[in-house]
Amino acid sequence: MKDLSGLEQSLGVSFINKSLLYEALTHRSYLNENTDWKYPHNERLEFLGDAVIELVITEALFLRFPEKPEGELTSFRAALVNTKMLAEVAGILHVGDHLLLSRGESKDMGRARQYILANTFEALSGALYLDRGYGEVKDFLERVLMPQLDEIIEKKLYKDPKSMFQEEAQDRHGVTPTYSVIKEWGPDHDKHFVIGIFLDEEKVAEGEGPSKQIAQEEAARKALEVKGWI
Repeated sequence: MKDLSGLEQSLGVSFINKSLLYEALTHRSYLNENTDWKYPHNERLEFLGDAVIELVITEALFLRFPEKPEGELTSFRAALVNTKMLAEVAGILHVGDHLLLSRGESKDMGRARQYILANTFEALSGALYLDRGYGEVKDFLERVLMPQLDEIIEKKLYKDPKSMFQEEAQDRHGVTPTYSVIKEWGPDHDKHFVIGIFLDEEKVAEGEGPSKQIAQEEAARKALEVKGWI
């Protein structure tokens, strides 16, 4: 059995029921190759943790910004609890070193790994809620997730990248960006797109994703970095 004391140290929490911690780290793929593994995969804990995180962060934002309207608080929350941010925080906490994955999944270090890390962070939050209660998981999330808000506000990361790039392009150059599909492949149920973002004839960046919307957002995010507008 894998020793998880190092992870507990990284998280700054100690689980009473270690079974919940093992379950939170068990990806569905692991069970395919380890049929005698006694813990279930983490998707139920992920479901619970998603709701716990949303409640904790909503409460924290509500109390921290009494003057902010609902729409702005919603944008702050979305930037704090999206896949990219949760995966980044999971990385900082070294969650990836303790994931229980199939051999195939463990080799994938791309976008799929980002989703797995984010989902595992949600599962860990759900497990902590069951193990230690709301107060403990609230302290944990306010300690590891809420500090990311300062950078989000400073760099305006709470804004949708497409909207942000369009505003900057119009303010700086008087040009509205356009998007074009560069490449697409896969069957209808598993499409993949590469989309370019353009200012007039200049292709600024490309983005990939399983939908045109996601690929456009990724292209806009990269374009902001290319132009130094973040």
